[in-house]
Parts: sequence; C-alpha cells; structure tokens
Amino acid sequence: MKLTVIGYWGGYPAAEGATSSYLLEKDDFSLLIDVGSGSLSALQKYKAVSELDAVIVSHYHHDHIADVGVLQYARLVQNNVTGGEKVLPIYGHLEDEHGFASLSHDYTKGIAYDPKQSLEVGPFTITFFKTKHPVPCYAMRVTDGENTLVYTADSSYTSDLIPFSKDADLLITDCNYYAGLDGSKAGHMTSEEGARIASDANVKALLLSHLPQFGDINQLMEEAKQIYKGEINLAAKGFIWKSL
Repeated sequence: MKLTVIGYWGGYPAAEGATSSYLLEKDDFSLLIDVGSGSLSALQKYKAVSELDAVIVSHYHHDHIADVGVLQYARLVQNNVTGGEKVLPIYGHLEDEHGFASLSHDYTKGIAYDPKQSLEVGPFTITFFKTKHPVPCYAMRVTDGENTLVYTADSSYTSDLIPFSKDADLLITDCNYYAGLDGSKAGHMTSEEGARIASDANVKALLLSHLPQFGDINQLMEEAKQIYKGEINLAAKGFIWKSL
C-alpha cells in the first residue's frame, strides 16, 4: 500500500500548492481520497487522470472537492479523444444532496457510501467515523488486509478518534492550528490534539496535514513531538508513505 500526498493545505492552496488530496495505490489500483483545489494539476505529476480507478470524498467543503469539476472535464476530454467510455466512480455520502449530485457527470458517477457499513473499493476496505465538523464529514480507516491507514479528514478533537485509529500503521490528521489555539468552532485540530490521538491510539506513524496558512508550519512538528514519540512527518507535495 502506497500513499502519495497530492494536496495538504487547509482552506485554500498556497502558491503552486493544493488542498486536501491523497493518492492511495495497491496492486495497480489507484484511489484518490478527496479532490481539493489545485489537486488535479498536482496529481498528474504522479498519475495520469485516465489511470484513476476510483475517487472518494470525505465531505463537500470546497477545499476537499473543488477540483471534482475539472476532473470531470478531464475525463470527458480524454474519452472524447480516445473514443473511450470508461466511467470513474466517485464515492460520497448522501447527507448533502447537492454535493452528492455534483459527483455525477458524463464520465463520472456518484456512488453513495453508507457510513454505517464498510465499503469495498478495489483492494481496500474502508470504514467510516463521523467527525466533529460544521458539515457532515467522515474520517476513513482504510485497510488492504495487511496494513491500515486512518485519515481524520476535518475534525475538531474527539476522543472517539482514538479507538477508530487504534494501531494504525499511518494516521493522517487534521492539523490546522498550533498548540494553545482553539480550532473547535472551525471543526479542526491543533498539533497537540492530533499527536494525542496518535499517542493514545498507538499508531506507528503520524502525518500532520490540512496545514494552516499562517505561522511557521515547522513549529507544528516540534509541538507534536512533545506528545507523540513515534515517527512524525509534515505533509508536503509528493510525500510518499509505503507500508512495510
């Protein structure tokens, strides 16, 4: 199982950057998790748009789905050029009817996932946890049967994320605020809160993502290290994690 960070900024992309988007690959199957602003351009450095097998979205805030529209145009153009008819499945929840409807286009099809049930997508089994966010948003626990990663998506701190993340090989956590700040009203976590989940859940590695547009983001690492003693990385475009 291989994860490549495509976008990692919260809210809006920094220059030449992208917001939340992660490419997960296993056995020639490619799953894109969230499709934030700038992600389609960034993705093509690592994977052709035509080679995506599936997409899944955590929620319908623009910094997680802004590039769904241009992804749909890309599939339309490519199919017109090649004469192909391949339809890309995009999985999303039904708690925002307008958001879900936007997932379907000429060559993309919105498919509803039931957050109360596990979802099989290619070689991956995905389970869900409803986060603490202003709109319905779902964290994901993804396993290939051998290794497991957890993506908190957007959430303020809740201790319920600890059992959901238990013993994961990688935890990708919302880290939109520095230590001592309060991100709860915005539905986001601090470096300390993400590290606390990683420590209490006994995960093997922590990736701080959904990063803030202010301050020195390297400080987030130092703050997290005070609580979580395992491997910590700061999300960056092209950062790669591979399961052992």
